[in-house]
Amino acid sequence: MCFNFLGLRRVLILVGSICLLFLSTPAFAAERVVLKYGIFRESISVEELSTFSQTGELSRSLRVNLALARQDPKAIRQYLTKPVKVNPVFLDKVLNSQIGNIILDQISQVTYTPSRRADRQALRAALVLSASQDRQVSLIEIIKNYPTNEVEVDGVVYRRRHRLESAYRQLRRLQTNLQDLFGV
Repeated sequence: MCFNFLGLRRVLILVGSICLLFLSTPAFAAERVVLKYGIFRESISVEELSTFSQTGELSRSLRVNLALARQDPKAIRQYLTKPVKVNPVFLDKVLNSQIGNIILDQISQVTYTPSRRADRQALRAALVLSASQDRQVSLIEIIKNYPTNEVEVDGVVYRRRHRLESAYRQLRRLQTNLQDLFGV
């Protein structure tokens, strides 16, 4: 009887800890995004970028920033919002493998921490959290779930491709790899 009580107590403590972790997660989510286009660098709120990605309406500051950087808002919005379906359990397994580290390193060329330290870990956390919410990820979800107060996004066009497009293509490759490996 005492053994069952101790086991139940441990389970309750574990469940309570997990609930507290998920309830406190927004406190560790990104609040600001630093958009980088070559020498152009501007900070905006994640809320502002999220509103743009949901509605297509640009705030005054975002409109000015994208115009100065000569970026097409429709293209930016497309790269931010296009979802990639993934199973969160398999995603976590792949991201904690050698192949996952390569994928994380490639995506973190576009989305990264201000210090450029622990980019892989921060991105892994944002991806898994995004996938656990609705079994899909998008770049805007990754930005919103990034575990630092500020996240930097490099939007430069490189080799005729927008870097946000490259990040999206990496997410699509990740989805394909998961399907190939696990048949999901």
